[in-house]
Order: sequence, then C-alpha cells, then structure tokens
Amino acid sequence: QVQLVESGGGSVQTGGSLRLSCAASRYVYRNCMAWFRQAPGKEREGVAVIVTGGGSTAYADSVKGRFTISHDSASDIVYLQMNSLKPEDTAMYYCALADGYCHVPSLTLDYKTWGQGTQVTVSS
Repeated sequence: QVQLVESGGGSVQTGGSLRLSCAASRYVYRNCMAWFRQAPGKEREGVAVIVTGGGSTAYADSVKGRFTISHDSASDIVYLQMNSLKPEDTAMYYCALADGYCHVPSLTLDYKTWGQGTQVTVSS
C-alpha cells in the first residue's frame, strides 16, 4: 500500500508563492497523481493532476496560469508550485493517487490513496 506525505504548506500574503511537495513511498509510473484542496465549509476541489512518467497535466480553471504541477521521477515527488496566491486559495491541500495506469490526466478519477494534508493560508 503506497503512502503519500505532503509538505510545504504555510502562510503567505496575497501575491506570494509556495511550493507543496508530495512524496510517494513507492515508485509511481503512468499513474495519475493530483492535488485537491478543501476550505472550511466548502466541498473538496480538484486543483491539478499529472500523469507520472508521462508529464501530461490538467488544471482547475481557478488555478490555471498560477499553479504548476510537476513530477520528479528520480525521487517520486510530485510538486505543486503556487504563484500569485489569493486569499481564496486558502485551504487544506491534499495529495492523491488514482489506482491503475493513467493515460489522460483527470481530476474525476477514483482517487483512493490520500495524504494527510498540508495547510495553506493566504492573507490579504
């Protein structure tokens, strides 16, 4: 059973940047790994997804042009670079892995493995 561990959250001001990391406990190749977020009182929202080893990505409209997801195959770490942060980006951010091979990045897959989350707070 693979485990995911997130890190890199914190508090920044509007316009600032943060980079989140998600370390997988085993080799991941041609899997969909994604970042989701959930703010208090709101539903969980898919943010970005990548096909590991393939590089294809997809983003929620709310973060396009500001966030970049990437995968370091040597270390099996998925990163989420977040720039131009806004107060509405404040949430708990979770890394997730979908079972099975993934050919097209999608935030609507059945993500069964989740990390513990890392908090991102953006102040105005």
